[in-house]
Amino acid sequence: MGQVVSDVTDVLKYQQDKKNKKSAREDILRKIVSNEVEKNNLVKKVLAVQRAKYGAGGMSVKGLTEENVLKRLKQETEQPYEDKKNTNIEKLKKIKAKKTNILESFLKRFDQLV
Repeated sequence: MGQVVSDVTDVLKYQQDKKNKKSAREDILRKIVSNEVEKNNLVKKVLAVQRAKYGAGGMSVKGLTEENVLKRLKQETEQPYEDKKNTNIEKLKKIKAKKTNILESFLKRFDQLV
């Protein structure tokens, strides 16, 4: 009887662990999305400030395409967010619920049962 209780307990622990891991994965994915939105907003803000500086300074923007400016600003602002994203992806890879093998646990205790 103790074996059955132990196996049922293991299965219930696995189910709870699986729910916890799923919740942790969802939290990490939310962080990734939040960081992307924050990064995009920061790039837009920096781009607007840059445009304002060019306009206020009376500088000519000939030869300075929006694409080039945006590319440079993304490179300057993207690195910390890229690091966060890579860290979160590594966390996602590490999260894995361990599934209990009932047959294996039964065989380990087989001598005790016989």
